[in-house]
Amino acid sequence: MEMDNHKQNQQQHNPAADPQNQPEIIDNIGEADDENLSAEQIENDEMNEINKLAAELGETKAQLEKEKKEYLFLMAEFDNFRKRTLKEKSEILKNGAENVLKGLLPIVDDFERGLQAAEESQDASAIRDGMTLIYNNLVKYLETHGVKAMDTNGADFDPDRHEAIAMVASGAEQKGKIIDTLTKGYMLNDKVLRHAKVAVGQ
Repeated sequence: MEMDNHKQNQQQHNPAADPQNQPEIIDNIGEADDENLSAEQIENDEMNEINKLAAELGETKAQLEKEKKEYLFLMAEFDNFRKRTLKEKSEILKNGAENVLKGLLPIVDDFERGLQAAEESQDASAIRDGMTLIYNNLVKYLETHGVKAMDTNGADFDPDRHEAIAMVASGAEQKGKIIDTLTKGYMLNDKVLRHAKVAVGQ
């Protein structure tokens, strides 16, 4: 009986003999391995994500650099186009003015011949006819280039086209109308080339 009690006491005080202690140690080792694997997997996932973001950043930088080069190229092309356009416009204006002036030279020739004829002739009527012919040629030439005289006498005063330099007492029917034109006004197509200086009824 005493031996049975002694064995029972040894079983109670021997930790290795306790069946609950052994599985607990094994379970703890398994949990530690799982934790280590999870941490390693997380680290790998993070590295993969970093590598992916780095690759995307590299692609974005390359695309940005490409677009920057294209933008600079387009800006250079636009600047060249602007300079070329300004040069062509300047040449057109220069050549246009040259052509207009060149067209006036025959009329100047007519004036010189008319002045020479006036010195050699005493016929006032012939001189007048010659000057009238030259004047008509000049007016016709101006009209071919869009320059026409304004028709002002009797017209309503228009401050956009006329310059009133005198006010003339008049009847009610002529109030606000042009009574006399002191200097002709001219239009260049639809634009005022020179305002007409007029006297207006009041």
